[in-house]
Amino acid sequence: MKKSLGPKTLAFPTPVWLVGTYDAAGTPNIMTAAWAGIVCSQPPCVGVSLRKATYTYGNLMLKKAFTVSIPPEAYVKEADYCGIASGKAGNKFTAAGLTPVKSGLVDAPYVQEFPLVLECKVIHTIEIGLHTQFIGEVLDVKADDSVLGEKGMADIEKVKPIVFGPEIRTYHGIGQYLGKAFSIGKEL
Repeated sequence: MKKSLGPKTLAFPTPVWLVGTYDAAGTPNIMTAAWAGIVCSQPPCVGVSLRKATYTYGNLMLKKAFTVSIPPEAYVKEADYCGIASGKAGNKFTAAGLTPVKSGLVDAPYVQEFPLVLECKVIHTIEIGLHTQFIGEVLDVKADDSVLGEKGMADIEKVKPIVFGPEIRTYHGIGQYLGKAFSIGKEL
C-alpha cells in the first residue's frame, strides 16, 4: 500500500538548468532553475517557471529571450551557487568563475564552460500561482564536440547533466543506460 505524502513538487528528477539573461544595462546574469522542461516538439520549446521576485524574471519580461546552459556534474557547486545568490547583489558569472558568451541568435548570454546550450525566444508567458512559466522556442542548440555521440547528437553520458530531487533538495548524476527508447518496450 502506498502512503499519501500530500500535494508536493515531488516528481523525480527535475533538470538543473542555468537560465541566462541580460538586464537593462546589458549585464549578463544566470540563475539555476529546476522547474523546467521540454514542453513542445514542434516547434521545439522549453518552459522555465520562475517567481516574480527573481532578478531573472524581470530580465525575461524585458528582453523576451533566454538561454539554457546545461551544467555537467563537475560544475555542481557553481550551479548551486547560481541558484542561491541573487543577480541583484552582484555578477554571478564572475563570482562562480564562469564565462558569459553572447548568443548570436537571442539577446541573452550562455555559459562557455557548459557543453550543451539552448538559445530561446519567449513566445508565451503563463501565470501559475507563485510562478510564471516562460515558454521559449528553441532557435538553436549548441554542443561542444566533446559531448557528441556517433550520430552527431549530444550524448547524455558525455554531457553528464545534473538532476535535482525536489522536496528532498539533493543533486544527482544520471544513472546507467537501460535501453533504447521507443524500442525496448517492443519486447513485451
